[in-house]
Amino acid sequence: MAFSNEQLERYSRHIILKEIGVKGQQKLLNAKVLIIGAGGLGAPAALYLAAAGIGTIGIVDADKVDLSNLQRQIIHATNDIGKLKAESAKESMQNINPDVNVITYHEFVNSKNILQIIKDYDFILDGTDNFPAKFLINDACVISKKPFSHAGIIRFQGQLMTIIPGESPCYRCVFKEMPPKDAIPTCRQAGVIGAMAGVIGCLQALEAIKFITGTGKLLTGSLLTFDALEMNFHKINLPKRNHNCAVCGDNPAITELTDYEQPACDL
Repeated sequence: MAFSNEQLERYSRHIILKEIGVKGQQKLLNAKVLIIGAGGLGAPAALYLAAAGIGTIGIVDADKVDLSNLQRQIIHATNDIGKLKAESAKESMQNINPDVNVITYHEFVNSKNILQIIKDYDFILDGTDNFPAKFLINDACVISKKPFSHAGIIRFQGQLMTIIPGESPCYRCVFKEMPPKDAIPTCRQAGVIGAMAGVIGCLQALEAIKFITGTGKLLTGSLLTFDALEMNFHKINLPKRNHNCAVCGDNPAITELTDYEQPACDL
């Protein structure tokens, strides 16, 4: 596919990078990325993926925009309060880049719909804020062999890792089982500094771009943590894939998906 003059100008800063170039930009335009949650993490990720020229971006979110979201969910504005988050996100993304095809899903992911939703996408971003959602997304992506980015934020801390099923440790390899209900507070309960969502969400977008273009080293086998109070990034090397893991192990016990208590809401 030949680039139009407008596209050559729009993506010029990518095209002059030897690691991206014309071929890399074409890969981005042909790619399909799904973002689960149009909230704190999904908001900056969606904006940068749209700006980068990802050809198709899916947004999954059943919530509506409310005033408390605007402190960190920068894809939404004050006049979007009351709108479906997925639709508000779509408008902002297409305002940035009309090249992008945005597909909206006005629902929470669950064991019945997630495999169908993720099946056509090349890379998945987990922008949810609770453990039941994160374990469900991990299990669905591992079963479907879909690479994805896990991330979480709370207070002044954030973390992320990238999972390539069959190659790197999955979320269950690292965290094994869900903590007891209410053992760990959510952002709603504990708070979060708004810019933390921007830092970690942008890193998720960067991992997606690197995966699609085959550029650089992904956070596979590593957990990157960020402490904003100390302004300190720390990269933790994880153990290799657990061959006894319940979902990605050699003899997985989990072969079908299970719904947990909380819906897959966003940060």
